[in-house]
Amino acid sequence: MKNTLFSVILAVAAIFTSCTQTQVSPEQTWKALEKPLNFYVANDLGRNGYYDQKPIAETMGRMAEAIDIEFVVAAGDVHHFEGVQSVSDPLWMTNYELIYSHPDLMIDWYPICGNHEYRSNTDAVVAYSGVSARWEMPAKYYTFVKEEDSVSVRIIMVDTTPIIDKYREETEKYADASKSDWREQMEWLDGVLSESDEDWVLVVGHHPVYACTDKSESERTDLQQRLDPVIRKYGNVDMYICGHIHTFQHIRKDGCDIDYVVNTSGSLSREDVQPVDGTVFCSNKSGWSLVTADKHELDLYMLDKSGNVLHKISRTK
Repeated sequence: MKNTLFSVILAVAAIFTSCTQTQVSPEQTWKALEKPLNFYVANDLGRNGYYDQKPIAETMGRMAEAIDIEFVVAAGDVHHFEGVQSVSDPLWMTNYELIYSHPDLMIDWYPICGNHEYRSNTDAVVAYSGVSARWEMPAKYYTFVKEEDSVSVRIIMVDTTPIIDKYREETEKYADASKSDWREQMEWLDGVLSESDEDWVLVVGHHPVYACTDKSESERTDLQQRLDPVIRKYGNVDMYICGHIHTFQHIRKDGCDIDYVVNTSGSLSREDVQPVDGTVFCSNKSGWSLVTADKHELDLYMLDKSGNVLHKISRTK
């Protein structure tokens, strides 16, 4: 009887050991997502390290140890709530430098202004490029191309706040918004897109063109009338990626091949999100996105604060 019991115990232990040995670690799961070109999209970050900001920053660093992350696209509102007053504003430390301090996050960050940056000195957000070795913002809207192992990705960073009349008209709260000519920006965007022949083309703004949100509908209708026709014009834009709403949303509109992506907050998400016309996926989780690309496939992974994949958007050629 004792020998039989002992044999059963050994068998159970062997099964448990086998299961433990074959369990896949998060790092192995993340590594499997890697392609020749990999980068993050993060936005609506600045909460002075509170809520989910620090845990998400730590997970971003851990994932970057497993995957060769080349840069970060910061789609606005790095600073809540009143923006920054200068390049020496303490918020640069508490919202950014001391939070995203992992060695593997000491890479190029390509930001744009969100509406919260527009509450203060937006010129200081651009000027911080001369202070920080990793803050790469040559202007309030700009474009850059990344190439790796024969794959090329063009990213076009647009400044959406001045395109929206709501902000232009609130001159006391958003003083800098009315100083920018949105028509001039759209002419520039048209010119860039007319010559864009990279493998993949992504347009990044802060505000959504389409989304479920209780924010003013005029934010979206202004962009639908002014920005959307330009990004649809040449048929070469793969994704429009934004933030602002603090939820994940993936929307496809009838008759259009663009994936409209709302990236969630990297610190504090909102509770409610519902499908709207064209919704493929939505989630109220906080987190960030990973984008990976090779010559034939572009993938965007929506990730929760622990780095779990909530949704994948794939484009192939």
